[in-house]
Amino acid sequence: MKKIYLLSLLIYATSWISGQNPQNQHSIVNLVQDKIMSYSPAFVKIEGYVGDKINLVIEKRIKSQDVDYLVEPFRHKNETHLWQSEFWGKWILSAIASYDYNRDAEMLIIIRKSVSELLATQMPSGYIGNYSDSAQLQQWDIWGRKYTLLGLLAYYDLTGDKTTLKASCRLVDNLLTQVGPGKVNIVKTGNYRGMPSCSILEPIVYLYRRTGDKRYLDFAKYIVEQWETPDGPKLISKALAGIPVSERFPHPSLWWSYDNGQKAYEMMSCYEGLLELYRITGEPTYLKAVEMAVKNIIGNEINIAGSGTAFECFYQGARYQTEPTYHTMETCVTMTWMKLCFNLLRLTENPLYADQIEKSTYNALMASTKGDGSQIAKYSPLGGIRHAGEEQCGMHINCCNANGPRAFMMLPRFSVMGTQNEIFINMYGQSESVIPVNKKNKVTIDQISDYPVSDKVEINISPEKSESFTIAFRIPEWSGNSVMTINGTEVPGVIAGTYKKINRVWSKTDKIVLKMDLTGRLVTINGYQAILRGPVVLARDTRFGDGFIYESAVMKDDNGKIDLTLSLKKPANVWMAFTAPMVLGTDLEGDFRNPRQINFCDFASAGNTWGEDSRYRVWIPTTLNVMREDYKAY
Repeated sequence: MKKIYLLSLLIYATSWISGQNPQNQHSIVNLVQDKIMSYSPAFVKIEGYVGDKINLVIEKRIKSQDVDYLVEPFRHKNETHLWQSEFWGKWILSAIASYDYNRDAEMLIIIRKSVSELLATQMPSGYIGNYSDSAQLQQWDIWGRKYTLLGLLAYYDLTGDKTTLKASCRLVDNLLTQVGPGKVNIVKTGNYRGMPSCSILEPIVYLYRRTGDKRYLDFAKYIVEQWETPDGPKLISKALAGIPVSERFPHPSLWWSYDNGQKAYEMMSCYEGLLELYRITGEPTYLKAVEMAVKNIIGNEINIAGSGTAFECFYQGARYQTEPTYHTMETCVTMTWMKLCFNLLRLTENPLYADQIEKSTYNALMASTKGDGSQIAKYSPLGGIRHAGEEQCGMHINCCNANGPRAFMMLPRFSVMGTQNEIFINMYGQSESVIPVNKKNKVTIDQISDYPVSDKVEINISPEKSESFTIAFRIPEWSGNSVMTINGTEVPGVIAGTYKKINRVWSKTDKIVLKMDLTGRLVTINGYQAILRGPVVLARDTRFGDGFIYESAVMKDDNGKIDLTLSLKKPANVWMAFTAPMVLGTDLEGDFRNPRQINFCDFASAGNTWGEDSRYRVWIPTTLNVMREDYKAY
């Protein structure tokens, strides 16, 4: 197992409480502190299946990007309606996160060069973007400025470079001359009831936090106030009223238009900004509005694979997930959903949000990545063929190829979190973390496991010196029968959907073994069936060659439990493969009455050749049996 370099640990040792790099000196301290804080990614090294995916994305999607190509549109400033200016910001956010994780000196050189090239495009007015003078504020202009500002502030946090902070201030000061009281109303700019433009709220709060300039706080409050005006998206009032995110406005006559108020990515981005404003102001309705919106999204929109949307909008996706649907599960939506849940986890310590991140990670996120890491799919539907997304804005890139890596690079921050004298383990699997449990003691947490392939996680705890502190172990909500031991002694009260907190004097020889319940679980909706094994969705795939994957069937279960066995014919490049007993088709004559063992693989592996040879399907239609009294319920 790779060891974490002591030098990196020392560099970050003073920053573990905030999760920020030490060069960044915040002028404003949050009024509301996170209940769980993220450590520097340098403290964590994820290995195994997930770690390999992270490393592949770093090498093939982040480090190999032609960054000058992403800066080029900023040099011309002749755009009127497209979104080329988002790509650089998304890329540099993932690049900085990858450098924070692996301290690759080559990556830092690439990052520095890209920032220098971008800053060279800043106008005397302060504007950084690619829109012509006459088209500014239209379409995706402010949205692009949002991603530029996020990227510049991330670079300032990394390096402490005051030139970059000054450029960020000039960028926003220019916007303040165009938008605000007595000027253009921000909710009347761009598309989707102003939500793309309003999502600049998040970096505006970041800028206020780093400068203390009250103008930026006033602008942030102005943005939120405009949400509730007649033209605004009503992101607070409609959330507090319990109005579903897919039903807040009439169905638009023109989908890609200002009238569409259910655009998911942009809506969630606005809620991200609202949480940042909540941290500064402590206004309780802000947190409540986001939590109620997220509750609705979990209940009505997120599908079995941990994502949602169709044509990038909320549409009651949980209800309609069994229907073949155009353009479902955009990776930008998956990433933003995971980030929003991560934000709420930090603020609330509610393991519900950690469970959602795990679900999205093992299914929607991993499924989006091509096997060689060169592409991230724009859409990852629950059945069909995976393929690359279209190129956008006249460039050889699209939004999800630029944005998807950010979700992968979030995982080290999510994996192990904590507060003073308290460590939270959110993610299981092969990994090593060296965590500063306080300013005088560090603890090594060594996980030995191929979870979720197997149900057992062995966790070795090695503090520098024996000391009393708390470790909180996430017990997944799906694991109805988890067993935990410490040094061979069983721990009572291990309850699904909670953090099991153990406070004791921890010593270098302590070993925790956590066994989770990976029994196959049958899920039925709308006359369709699917199988879950732990956090992983299973799917049929044509590579197994065991029949027509679209055929109806009856899965043989025992009170919702499916007896899964390891498959003996796992195709190449498939992570997990199992068989499940099924009665196929509509013919019960002769031997067809008896169940057959049909092959399934994990959803992330299904269709991963991105070709006809690996068509796949999650939801299997249930064959109707009218002899059953409840057949009409199908």
